[in-house]
This record gives sequence, C-alpha cells and structure tokens, in this order.
Amino acid sequence: MNEQTGLLLDANVTADFDRRSAPSLERRRLRAYAAMVCVDLLIVLASFAIAALIYEKQWWEPRTMLAAQILLPLYFTIALYNKTYSTHALSSWFYGARKAVFALLISAALVNFIAFYTKSNAEFSRVSVTIGLGLSACALIAFRLAVPLFINRFWKGRTRNELVIDDGGPSFALPNAVRISAKDLRIDPTSDDAFMFDRLGSLLRNQDRVVITCPKEKRANWSLMLKSAGVYGEVVSTAAHDLGVVGVHTYGDLDMTTLVVSNGPLGMRARVAKRVFDTVIAGLALLCLSPFLLAIAVAIKLEDGGPVFFVQRRLGKANRFFDMIKFRSIHCHSQDEVGTQSAQRDDARVTRIGAFIRRNSLDELPQLLNVLKGDMSMVGPRPHALGSLANNQLFWVAHRQYLLRHSLKPGLTGLAQVRGLRGATQQTKDLTDRLDADLEYISNWSLARDVDIMVRTLSVLRHENAF
Repeated sequence: MNEQTGLLLDANVTADFDRRSAPSLERRRLRAYAAMVCVDLLIVLASFAIAALIYEKQWWEPRTMLAAQILLPLYFTIALYNKTYSTHALSSWFYGARKAVFALLISAALVNFIAFYTKSNAEFSRVSVTIGLGLSACALIAFRLAVPLFINRFWKGRTRNELVIDDGGPSFALPNAVRISAKDLRIDPTSDDAFMFDRLGSLLRNQDRVVITCPKEKRANWSLMLKSAGVYGEVVSTAAHDLGVVGVHTYGDLDMTTLVVSNGPLGMRARVAKRVFDTVIAGLALLCLSPFLLAIAVAIKLEDGGPVFFVQRRLGKANRFFDMIKFRSIHCHSQDEVGTQSAQRDDARVTRIGAFIRRNSLDELPQLLNVLKGDMSMVGPRPHALGSLANNQLFWVAHRQYLLRHSLKPGLTGLAQVRGLRGATQQTKDLTDRLDADLEYISNWSLARDVDIMVRTLSVLRHENAF
C-alpha cells in the first residue's frame, strides 16, 4: 500500500470518527440554566405580588415589590456561587431545591440586615414580605421537582455526555454512559501516529466525563491523552479502591473507584469569556486590516501567479486536525504539505514577497479567519506543522509532554512568541523552552494575560528568528 492510499484510508477513518463525535450538551445545559433563572425571577416577583394581594389587598403593592426587587440581585448572586444552577441541580430535585431555598434565606437575611442598619425596616410590611418568602420557597421547591421530570421527558435524562473506553481493564459499567472498545476502534495511547491522535480527539469531543479502564502499565499514557484533550478524565483503579485513597472519585453503586487524572484547563465562564474576546478582536482586526490584507494578496498573486493562501493541516485543540490558513510565502513547487523542512535563513524556497511578510509576521494574518471559525484563539500555544522535528524527532516523540499543549485552542500568538522563542527547532532544547512557556500559559490563563500578550506581540512582530 503506497503512502497516498494510506492517507486516503486514514482520511476515511477520520471521517467515520467525526460522525461518532457526541453532540455537545453544553448548550442544552446553558439553555436550562437560563430558563431556571427566568422562572426563579418570575416565581419571586409573582409570590411577592400575591402576598401583597393577600395582606395589603393590592396587587403589586409598591412597598412589597420594592423588597422583592432588592432581594432578587442578592438571591441570584448567592445562587450563582452556591451551584443552584448546576448539572447536579438538573438531575436531583432535592439538591436543586436545597440550594435555591438556601440562597433565598441568605438573601432575605441580608436584606433585613441592610434594612436594619439603614433604618428602613419600616418601609416594608413584615407580614407581606414573610408571606412572599414563604410562597417563593414553596414555588421554588415545586419548580425543582418539575425540572428532572422535564429533563427525563424531553431530554431522556441526558444533560451530560459520558464515555467509558475499555482498553483491557476491569469491567466498568457507568449508567447512561456510552461504552466503546479501544481495540475495536484501533485506539492506542502509546502510538505516535498523528491520525490516531485525531481519531481519539474526535471520540472525546464534547465529552463531559471520560473514564478509562485499562491495565496499570497503560495508565500514564491514557492520562497524557486525556490531559492533552482538555477533558475531565478518570482512570479506573482497583488498587486505589482497595487502599481507600483520598482524593479519588468513588462510584458507590458500582463498588468501583477511579483516579481523577485530568480536567479541562478552563471552566465554562472562562471559555465563554475567551471566545467572546477572540471573536470581537478577530472581527475588528479583519475589518480594519482588510485593505492591507487585500494588498498583500494582490502582491502574492502578481509575483508568480500562484494561489494567495497556503492551507496546511495542523493538530489543534484536543489533538484534532484543522486546516490552518496562511499567506503563501514559498514557491508553489517547493511547498511542504507536512512541514518536515522548517524555513531557514535565506531559504531559496521563499519568494520575494514571502520573505517580506515572513520577516514581519504578516503571513500569519489570515489565521484571523481560523479564529472566527473557532479552530484557533487569538492567544494560545502556536500550532506546529505535523512534520516538525526537534533533534530529528517528531515533537511529540522528542518530548511526550508536548501533547499537553493541545488542551487549549492554538493561538495566533502566545507566551513563547513574546519571549522570542521562534524559528527553527534544531535542538530538543528549542522545543522544551517553547513547551515550558506554553504550559505556563495554560496553567495561569486569564483574560488580562491574553490582553497583555497581545500588546507585547506588537513589539516582536519583526524578529531576527522570523524567516
């Protein structure tokens, strides 16, 4: 079988794995949380309005409704922090009701505390407020009773994607989880094959929990795969169960224990904030730079008549392939689809326009389109060509921890870039220095740091190692 046939087979297998990817349930949960917030708002307002009608004989009596309006911001603040709106609250009515009532009582106590010190207690009717709180508590409990019923009726009880991968370990049957065989799907965590990384990334896509059951000698490899995919991952451990290790996850109904070995680096709020930031900045940049980008495109086309863009497959978030877009800077007949040969100083393959745009990092600007598509972020670990070598070894072979960079989306710029870690990777140290910077960025991510890195990038667009 020749190389082209092998790539075609790999592409067909990849397409099959893409079809196996679970649909994201995160949006479903977000819609459920938003609906719960709206219903809670209506419950409290309606309860206080009814209380005013009962005691004051007036619907929506101003003093009673003022108390409700002061109460609500405090209630929602406490509710958001005590997990009143959480996955557990969607599946357990008792948990949801307990959290909601607790938030209501604490917010009522705070309102009373504030009213006492501002000497405004007399502004409220104690009886109306008490009735309103009682009705609110009863209605919140009734609503929490209905939430799991709704989810079971319309969503078949599914609010999370859970996957169990059997790779020859002890039997593990997690209720409501999809179970697959690593052997049947040709998934090997010890492999150095980029296509295998992509297949596994497709399987793990949109998973909220992944449990691996495998022999002891494979746990470290599976741990690395789960961490690099940026998912919440666990590895079954009978030894941990027997020893009663603290800090692991225990499934009492199954009489089994797992080791929690990975978790996504960013929570939902952080991911939303980063995505909004990326979309706004990339959109504005494309709008402002469009005349300049058009001029570069025309110059590339006029030089040799070849295509304006160079599209190359790279490994992105969760070790999944994506097509990265760049301005073409190399002669058409010299293009390296895999990227085995890194550009060198005075590289004969580089065109005249290409030398200019590479020297000033302008060839990377089309990746703003990748950012808008969601394949990349404005700031993150830079995606490398699949054939990139360090000391004549593929990056993930030279340093296995390299795959951990893929727990976040790759970036248009990154911490390694602003520290001047660019250019060819002739030695293993050239790779490890960048890797250390990327892992530092992932461990200490903040939106403020993204802004700082973007500002610092402006001073290193032209660099001695950019060629």
